[in-house]
Amino acid sequence: MAANDKPIDAITHETARRANIPPAELEGVLPEEDKQPIKVAYKQRNPDLDPQLVWRGKDMEDWSDIVVDAPPIYLQEQVHPKAIIEDLRAGRERQGDRGPSLFDHFGVTDEDREAEVEFYRHSKRWSNRMILGDSLQVMASLAEREGLKGQVQAIYIDPPYGIKFNSNFQWSTTSRDVKDGKLEHLTREPEQVKAFRDTWRDGIHSYLTYLRDRLTVARELLTESGSCFVQISDENLHRVRALMDEVFGDKCFVVTIPMKKKGSQKSGLLDPVNDYLLWYSKSERDSGKVKFRALFSRREFDEETLRRFNRAAMPNGTECPLGEIPSPPNDDSFHNYRDVPERLATDWPEARLFYGGEQLTSGGTRPNQSDPVLWEGIEYRLKPNLCWKTTTRRPDGSTPGMQRLIWARRLVGGRSHLNYKRFLDDFGYTQMSNWWDGLGGVGDAVYVVQTNEEIIKRCILMASDPGDLVLDPTCGAGTTADVAEAWGRRWITIDTSRVAMALARARVMGAHYPYYLLADSPEGQNKEAQVSRIAPPSQATHRDIRHGFVYERAPHVVMSDIGNNAEIDVIWERMQPAVEETLETLNGSLFGLDMDFLVTAGGRKGDRITFNAVGNYTMPSGEVVPTNAFQEWEVPREAPSDWPASAVDALESFWQARIARQREIDASIAARAEFEYLYDKPYEDKKRVRVAGPFTVESLSPHKVAAVDEDGDLIDERDAASGQRERGAQEAENYVEAMLENLRKAGVHQQGKEDRIAFTSLKGWPGEWICAEGRYMEGEQERRAGIFIGPEYGTVQKADLVACAKEAADAGFDLVIACSFNFDAHAGEFRKLGRIPILQARMNPDLHMAGDLKAGGGNLFVVFGEPDIEVLTEGDKLRVKILGVDVFKPQTGEVISTEAGDIACWFIDTDYNEESFFVRHAYFPGAEVPYKALKTTLKAEIDEEAWESLKKTVSRPFARPASGRIAVKVINHLGDEVMKVIGV
Repeated sequence: MAANDKPIDAITHETARRANIPPAELEGVLPEEDKQPIKVAYKQRNPDLDPQLVWRGKDMEDWSDIVVDAPPIYLQEQVHPKAIIEDLRAGRERQGDRGPSLFDHFGVTDEDREAEVEFYRHSKRWSNRMILGDSLQVMASLAEREGLKGQVQAIYIDPPYGIKFNSNFQWSTTSRDVKDGKLEHLTREPEQVKAFRDTWRDGIHSYLTYLRDRLTVARELLTESGSCFVQISDENLHRVRALMDEVFGDKCFVVTIPMKKKGSQKSGLLDPVNDYLLWYSKSERDSGKVKFRALFSRREFDEETLRRFNRAAMPNGTECPLGEIPSPPNDDSFHNYRDVPERLATDWPEARLFYGGEQLTSGGTRPNQSDPVLWEGIEYRLKPNLCWKTTTRRPDGSTPGMQRLIWARRLVGGRSHLNYKRFLDDFGYTQMSNWWDGLGGVGDAVYVVQTNEEIIKRCILMASDPGDLVLDPTCGAGTTADVAEAWGRRWITIDTSRVAMALARARVMGAHYPYYLLADSPEGQNKEAQVSRIAPPSQATHRDIRHGFVYERAPHVVMSDIGNNAEIDVIWERMQPAVEETLETLNGSLFGLDMDFLVTAGGRKGDRITFNAVGNYTMPSGEVVPTNAFQEWEVPREAPSDWPASAVDALESFWQARIARQREIDASIAARAEFEYLYDKPYEDKKRVRVAGPFTVESLSPHKVAAVDEDGDLIDERDAASGQRERGAQEAENYVEAMLENLRKAGVHQQGKEDRIAFTSLKGWPGEWICAEGRYMEGEQERRAGIFIGPEYGTVQKADLVACAKEAADAGFDLVIACSFNFDAHAGEFRKLGRIPILQARMNPDLHMAGDLKAGGGNLFVVFGEPDIEVLTEGDKLRVKILGVDVFKPQTGEVISTEAGDIACWFIDTDYNEESFFVRHAYFPGAEVPYKALKTTLKAEIDEEAWESLKKTVSRPFARPASGRIAVKVINHLGDEVMKVIGV
């Protein structure tokens, strides 16, 4: 790195660990018992907690536990954004093996190779996680297989607000326009379809079951101090609130947060303008266990503030109403500062707004807080059953708190009541309440339902600390992951949508975050010492994120701070003699003059001081003072015109002494005040660049579920006495028949609508692998296709396709169409055996619910072709060129290559070890490049050509891999992925 290059950093959570889960490539070495889903039972509701919400079907479920499958989670990709950016920056002169060394974070090292393949038996360093799969099963797997039960600090759930899929899910990365009922916009994931297709049979009843199950498992993941936030609209707010009372307990309800939306839904009656957050905690709200970090916003000069803080203490020692503050010197214009309060800080920087009506009494009686108080010649006595909020005498004879309030001039008195004076800058912030306004919408939304970052940020900051784990089972555009990464939290996000995963992955990969100063770092310690005005500690630092950031803080002056500040005594003793001396000089210069002065404050208010009079004056407090002399609080700021010069000079000296004393006391109060951390305002090092830390992309393994009864025991699948067929065989046959019926009606779709294989006939075939014969037209000639239907819960391997192709060749078929929900990475490479082309048709997850669907609708069988790749040699370097994606044209029987613009993004593992895919290069030819902010920040370090390469279909050059293999992964706009491994 050049000397003037900006350092690029990422937060890596070095002390945190996670379970060592298997990559998809090594599924074969996973013990058979680990491959099978674990049956996890969660206790149902306690009837003693009624009243509770009841819906159709719930009463039949309440007698049993909630049983959830917890399948294994498989690693698909490992992404280190820092490595990608460093590769861009090193385009001119690559720095040895710097890139690959970053991937050591994921734990693939020679030293622990044996442990690496003992999955679930060891842990490794933490990396954040994006998981594709049903959130219910994923959360159960995290809890039961990976030991995350009780480890998650905050959960943010943004479930669908209703049961129309168009307002909840997005069908492509290129469009947020989703038309309800439009087949080509049909979301393609089973969980989404199960909950939101219009053909979904139970409406709100299934919705509540869906949400209840997920909330139940989510609660198990929370720490005892953890919190769960659920975002919902008013359509189902009341139902979800009742549901969460049931799952968490009504004593764990923290608050409902109304959030004003950018726009409102138009109604024939009153337009709704709010969405809502329901906040529940794992422990009871009043238990003292719930983690909470208060957030504050700077107090604005709004109507409420100006109504309370409506007077100002001016730099010259006087006080006046806000609307009567004069214009500053040399400014002939008049400003009514009540109308333009923001100008006050500019025109009068030392002016302080205050509220003089703060209550000084509280209920009850306390001997040390019940004495009469003398203030400016008036005695203030307490009403029955009240006491002062500070002491009026101390048993040890030391200065009581009330005397310090008097010396600090923090009291405001009337004829019968005494109040506390609170300045606006005592704490110029207000604690955030549960009314969230002014949030607006999402500026550059990429997803149909994308939450404003500010909402999630507030939740995360209030309920967690840096290093804590945050979970979002409703990933969407990845906002929770993005916000958690920005604020130093670990994160796991889950979604069934490949589109959502593609958008979230690109978003986090290209994100640019502020580099906040870590408290456990040399620069953080120095900043903390500077802010707190104490010497920095001498111990070593480890850059442990769990120690948090160095935060801005706001002094928070409260009455007790002043009452207990003994330094005020010292200041008073040191500076009061000067005030008394100048006051005596002033009274002496006026003594005997034939004039008087109307008193405007204190016990003598409304009476006159006659300077040539003799005798004394008795104040309402009973205090006796000279009739012809000022008391401190009675002295005017400006001298009357008929005063002699000696009196004018003495008056100015008096005010200088009094103002100096007040400044010293105010400074002492501010310096010794407690403070509030501003958790949303860490100090930032603007000379450094931060990108996302390492994260992995994972998915559930499709699995076959053994039949069990209501007690979880295996059911004997053969009734030998009655000669019944095996239950599994019967179910498999029913499944294949259902798939063929849908295939007969829907055909097989590819990139374009015209590239559809429409069968003229489709009938069963008695083969071991081929289950049906399909006939279709290729131009004027009829062709025969052998149909292979993959398992309902399983992955088609390359060996399956080889066996299938051999059988098809023996039977004289022209083509094999292999239909499956999932193909493994190596199966993706296998496209032809001899003369037999093999089309891999990904089956839409709708078909998992084939019995509930209107048959034959939508693109149920879709082919995403093999990437057409060329490897270019440039000396000792290699480049990869994406020519497009090969697609079979059924009309002509040809294989053509589509445009690269149909590719959303493509990744290269430039040294593929056949165990895990590392994203070492990333390109975005058919999508928005997610590196805009980084490009601006690093424009001096990374040349334009390198940035432009991110949009290209030809990679940057890279060294020949030590493994002799590279892997290329291509993702289309629908989130479909295909991978090709190439030996070089």
